[in-house]
Amino acid sequence: MRTFITAVFGLTLLLPPVAQGSCAILLHGLGRSDGSMESLERALEKADFQVVNVDYPSTVYPIETLAGQAIAPALDRCGPGTPVHFVTHSMGGILVRHYLSRVPVPNLGRVVMLGPPNKGSEVVDALGEVPGFHAILGDAGLQLGTSAESVPNQLGAANFEVGIIAGTRSINPVLSQIIPATDDGKVSVASTRLDGMSDHLQMPVTHVFMMQNDEVIKQVIYFLQHGRFYRPGPPSS
Repeated sequence: MRTFITAVFGLTLLLPPVAQGSCAILLHGLGRSDGSMESLERALEKADFQVVNVDYPSTVYPIETLAGQAIAPALDRCGPGTPVHFVTHSMGGILVRHYLSRVPVPNLGRVVMLGPPNKGSEVVDALGEVPGFHAILGDAGLQLGTSAESVPNQLGAANFEVGIIAGTRSINPVLSQIIPATDDGKVSVASTRLDGMSDHLQMPVTHVFMMQNDEVIKQVIYFLQHGRFYRPGPPSS
């Protein structure tokens, strides 16, 4: 392992060495592909992570099927005993929560979730029965509502290190009218929160593009290395 210097937020920081062979599994959101995570993939590789950028058919199967289908093969690609981190966008975070609630990962490291609907989304509540919704977003899309019976609300608190980034800007004013609070165009800031989370950060980014934002990517890497997000000044208690 080696210590290296990198520039983050305009500052030069001496960061602790990243364990050789640490693996970062990337999981995109509903209706997206692994291409949406390529900026993250490149940045993590430059930061000395082994990266597995997973492409999975998010609109074809329910969450229960997708979680195992996407994550189990990715863990195999990381190799036995390799420290494993997850970086997810939107529904990808729900897949990780579902998988970890059922399958222990002894070498689990840290998890970063971008815009996760951890308490569901009012958009699904309002539009789930509209003709064409299921045809476009599939069974998994219908499972992301805010009711107590929705998949996110059935999974319980996190028992692993997880940092969550919530967006506060929207490029979809129609959907934002459905969401009764500050939101990123798909998910409210409040809904991203998860009991047991290690850190939570709001950033002025949109749901659709947050995983490609340079400042978000810096925060992802910082959390994987430090277990908290970067904030100016001394760490809070």
